[in-house]
Amino acid sequence: MKFLFISLIFLSSCQSLDEIVSVAQNYLTPSQGEIGLGLQEALSKGINIGAERVSKTDGFFKNELIKILIPKEAQAVTNTLSQIGMKPLVDKAILSMNRAAEDAAKKSIPIFTSAITSLSFSDALGILKSSNPAAATEYLKSKTASALIASFKPSIASSLEKVNATRYWADVMNTYNQIPLVKKVNPDLTDHVTTSAISGLFSQIAKEEENIRKNPVARTTELLKRVFNLQ
Repeated sequence: MKFLFISLIFLSSCQSLDEIVSVAQNYLTPSQGEIGLGLQEALSKGINIGAERVSKTDGFFKNELIKILIPKEAQAVTNTLSQIGMKPLVDKAILSMNRAAEDAAKKSIPIFTSAITSLSFSDALGILKSSNPAAATEYLKSKTASALIASFKPSIASSLEKVNATRYWADVMNTYNQIPLVKKVNPDLTDHVTTSAISGLFSQIAKEEENIRKNPVARTTELLKRVFNLQ
């Protein structure tokens, strides 16, 4: 900024005001490349803050927006077992799934960061100026969700074993499938928790992106200020 001020003083001695304004605007307006880097920085900030938030005890379990429940295709399990007095068994399985997601959350940071830094924005300015407050997050999701799920799945599988979720899940499914006349179900636990956890983390990134867009105080670096002041 000091360099810009000195440059403008020099230019003022030999150029018109319009020319000086043009030089200043060119200096202050970020390029497409800088905008892309700014969007990446916002997304990286989002995953770091989001993963830290949901990795705490009850980070998933007591957040109704991202709490992991029994899969929809197995909703009959919850309903039937609750009706025969076995709801505590279901509750234990649900709690353990969320504990696994909380335990694995911080392991998602390098996985998301790698995806974010390799992301190429075909229309960085359009995403920046979008009316959608989570436009960059949605773009990241559309380009990387499948790869993120595949990369994160081993961490989830490890955490499910660590908190005994696989045992509680087996207890629920075995108990349900032994009931006469029910249609037997056994959804893949690891797939379900991985997909749900990734979805919850994306929601946290979107939340921080919206905060950066709406709240100048959240623009904590010069790059974020330069880029998001352009909205």
